[in-house]
Amino acid sequence: MCGSELCCVPMVDVIPTLRQLLSCRKEESRQPSPHAAPLRRGAGRPPCRQRAGPEWAGCSGLKMVAAAGLRVVRCGGSPLHGARAVFSADARFLLCTAGDFVKVYSAATEELVRLLRGHSGLVTGVRLNPHNRLQLYSCSLDGSIKLWDFTDGILIKTFTVGYKLLALYALDSCEDSVFVILPKRGERDTFQLVSVKLTKTAGQDVEAKEFSVVLEGVDASPKCTAFGREGEYVASVKNLHLQVYFFKRKQLNRFSLRATNAKGGNNLFTCVACHPKEDCIATGHADGKIRLWRNFYHNKEYVFSTLHWHHDRVMDLSFSIEGTSLLSGGVEAVLVQWHNGSDCKKDFLPRLGSAIEYISVSSDGTLYCTLHTDNRITIINSNLRFSKSIQGLIRARDVKTGLVVDPRTKALVLNGEAGHLQFYCLQSDKQLYSLDIVQQEYIQQEGLNQTDLVKVAFSAQGKWLATVEEREEEPDLELHLKLWFFDEETQSFKLNTQISMPHDDHITAMCFRDMDELEDDSLILVTAGKDCLFKVWVILEDTDPEAQQSLSWSCDFVGSYHNYQATNCCFSEDGSLLAVSFEETVTVWDSSTWDLKCTFCHPPGKIRDICFGRLTCSKYLIGATDHGFLCCWNLLSCALEWSAHLNVVILQPDPLSEHIAAVSWLSKESSLFVFKPNESRPICIQRNLCQEKIQFAAFVPRDVPETVGSEKYAWLRRSQLYFLTDAQELMTFSTKSPEERLTVSSKQLAIEESLPVTPFSLLLGKHRHQQSQGDIDLSKVVRNHHEQDSPAVKELLHTPAHVLPSASFLCPIFINSLLISKEKESAEEVADEVEMESEEAEEDSDEEKDVTEMEQENIKSMDLLGETTCKLSKAEEKELRKVRKMDYSWISAF
Repeated sequence: MCGSELCCVPMVDVIPTLRQLLSCRKEESRQPSPHAAPLRRGAGRPPCRQRAGPEWAGCSGLKMVAAAGLRVVRCGGSPLHGARAVFSADARFLLCTAGDFVKVYSAATEELVRLLRGHSGLVTGVRLNPHNRLQLYSCSLDGSIKLWDFTDGILIKTFTVGYKLLALYALDSCEDSVFVILPKRGERDTFQLVSVKLTKTAGQDVEAKEFSVVLEGVDASPKCTAFGREGEYVASVKNLHLQVYFFKRKQLNRFSLRATNAKGGNNLFTCVACHPKEDCIATGHADGKIRLWRNFYHNKEYVFSTLHWHHDRVMDLSFSIEGTSLLSGGVEAVLVQWHNGSDCKKDFLPRLGSAIEYISVSSDGTLYCTLHTDNRITIINSNLRFSKSIQGLIRARDVKTGLVVDPRTKALVLNGEAGHLQFYCLQSDKQLYSLDIVQQEYIQQEGLNQTDLVKVAFSAQGKWLATVEEREEEPDLELHLKLWFFDEETQSFKLNTQISMPHDDHITAMCFRDMDELEDDSLILVTAGKDCLFKVWVILEDTDPEAQQSLSWSCDFVGSYHNYQATNCCFSEDGSLLAVSFEETVTVWDSSTWDLKCTFCHPPGKIRDICFGRLTCSKYLIGATDHGFLCCWNLLSCALEWSAHLNVVILQPDPLSEHIAAVSWLSKESSLFVFKPNESRPICIQRNLCQEKIQFAAFVPRDVPETVGSEKYAWLRRSQLYFLTDAQELMTFSTKSPEERLTVSSKQLAIEESLPVTPFSLLLGKHRHQQSQGDIDLSKVVRNHHEQDSPAVKELLHTPAHVLPSASFLCPIFINSLLISKEKESAEEVADEVEMESEEAEEDSDEEKDVTEMEQENIKSMDLLGETTCKLSKAEEKELRKVRKMDYSWISAF
């Protein structure tokens, strides 16, 4: 079955081209035929060359693989709408939750100013300290409340409560306590509002075990509980019930509504807000109505009025600072401002992008903030004029495109807004831009079949982008294949070719041939579909002078295999071979002649994913089946090299190395296996990556190679692996411990980098830079002086400004630290020495410095004997150094 010539090909011949290796194969026909008879390998009993490492089978034999140092961390994309955001007292900063962190944004520039790290669980609430507006409280599911100096990014104190904290409230009237929502012990899905006393004791970590229950049976959502005027009462809604508790009278009033009213409206409570100046409670409902409750001190004499504009549930409510207006938001993505509680006086700010999850108001009343379900923050002026927008990773309805890396920007590309592609920057955790692919207006209506973006592929240089969109309306299917060209002038993609119905059924896979040279001549796009065909698309040049564009795409070849559905496709590293999977069979084609070279089959199960090895492993082809097998075929011997029993759902090769990452899903647990195709033992195994199932993964090349301490993590050196969960949270791997990732020096460095440039900071900054760099070799006297004045300098630089002593106290200390005693060298001499050494930096050497120090010691000893010495000028010293550097070894020849 296999020609002897092929089996004798040396290993070194794998690198140039795979096409040459497979060309030695003896075939019955050399004509390009999409229906060529297959030459099966791997069917029936396994060949003698097959091996299966014990590390794969049953996931045993893991003693040589230690993954204790590899950690899964959230790297971005966490929901910014997890809790209500707060403005700083001066409205300069906006503070919001983002996964395990608290983010501090500039309200003027949209830039991320601080990232407060410290919680080990999801942050569920942030509130300003009412007694110090430069401090911030945050609570988390890790059971702790943390107090921050958010202006400097410093963690002041941690209060350990010991329960999962779901919401946080802080009042002016409560000096040493805060309110939190936590689950009731021993009861499932039952929550209570409690008051937690924050003990004022020494130390950074304090246990807060003293708390009292305020309300039972509250909703877990923070928007369902609100505190009234001056903290006199608290209102909480859940299902059809409103309960109000008065602190001074210790009185609890309960109000209930019917499930539906006479007109069929849904009376379920969704949110609550309290008027800051009056005794008025606003509640939102599932049918879009807003009720304003008054006289609720009495159980039977209460009254309420109704406001109605929203057609669906009211998602949040918030009063203005003075209480003259009420803000509401819902699924319509419209901010509504109600004036004086009147149904007739209202203003609108429409087209905010997606449903409004939370509404916040600054303490000075100048700014509003809306948090949206698509992970967007919108900052709005009090006159309802749009101001700024902060867009994180958009949480799309369904990610069908997978994770794709843009070769130009190294950004992650995936589904964003309906019909759009989002380009997401991993470094800044912000969206770079959004590309409208479908170019149709999206209609907010459930059950309506609309056009979806399902496939995306980039060429090797990012010059071309291919997209597939589909709309299914039984029994008809609409398909569109679009090719986009990157315009250098506009720095955006422009539509080049649109092909309607490229296949008769759904497109299952799409890939470009990765060629690093000029793309237009060698560029090929392959699409595979459920219509049992794969098609090859190439660029044609239009010779018509009246044509709007000179290049367009056209179908060049159509292939099939025994009328099986085509499921996956990929090119080899050198582009000479194309692998297309047809249900249980993998076919390999020559990309120049489109001859069928060989086929591989390893039943049972359909091929779920395939990829070629790279670099030294380019002779291997890897495939994963839906029956739980991972197979590696050798393209030289056309045989199954090894297989492993593993339920692989993701198979992702690293574009810069031989490593391949395989993510398995077994017993509701995701595990990572990193391996090289030429080795039977996995390099790294990581268990229980996250609680959710992993949808997609992608390797992103690093700008600078990472320094990795252990060889088993060498696969993280040149690329970083990111993966997306079912909850659309973006995660990655890190070999650093939390202590290494968050040290005092790193926090201080982040603070110093954001300091404004002032003459004082330039003076001290230059001093610190010279001390840290060590590029200038000052005398021992100057170094000793730096060590003496460092405490004063550190006090000035490292202490927050609002807690510093008065200037009259600090000034004498700082001035004295800068003074130099008379017996030491003068500042002018030191400056001259520094200037001279900087001019001669390229000529200095370690040997020369040693000689200089020896000369200085000799001079000092001669001075002690009463001898006088002549001081050389700068020019003379420069000439003397040149003479020292001259090579006199030629004299030895005489």
